[in-house]
Amino acid sequence: MDTIDKNLLQLLQTDTKKTTKELSVKLNLSVTAVYERVKKLEREGIIDKYVALLNRNKINKGFMVFCHLKLLQHTKEFINQFEKEVIKLNEVLECFHVSGDYDYILKICVKDMEEYREFMVTKLTSLQHIGSTHSTFMIGEVKNTTVITI
Repeated sequence: MDTIDKNLLQLLQTDTKKTTKELSVKLNLSVTAVYERVKKLEREGIIDKYVALLNRNKINKGFMVFCHLKLLQHTKEFINQFEKEVIKLNEVLECFHVSGDYDYILKICVKDMEEYREFMVTKLTSLQHIGSTHSTFMIGEVKNTTVITI
């Protein structure tokens, strides 16, 4: 990956709706060269997918919770079962297996505290092998980006 590829990736991360023509002007390349570079980056798996980022508040999902979770045991069976089940929960945007006092951190997006309580009672705590949870609520968003500097 050369400097042009890195610059192209920075531009695409900022705005994927830019046309190949617009990108070609910014990179001082032909439209065909930009197109070929994008296709190569997609084939190599460097560009994983394209998505639309939604405004959570406009779709009534502005209540963000970070739930720290401990499993009862750290057996392969418990881990695999929990991960299979948590993937199915639509409210969970991200789930990380972490080191430290807790085993997982979940990023959960719901409408409000009432919806979070309902999620906890009916969905999350019904998963097998959960020992304990600790919830932290977002007060304000200081930084939220999907752009990775290359």
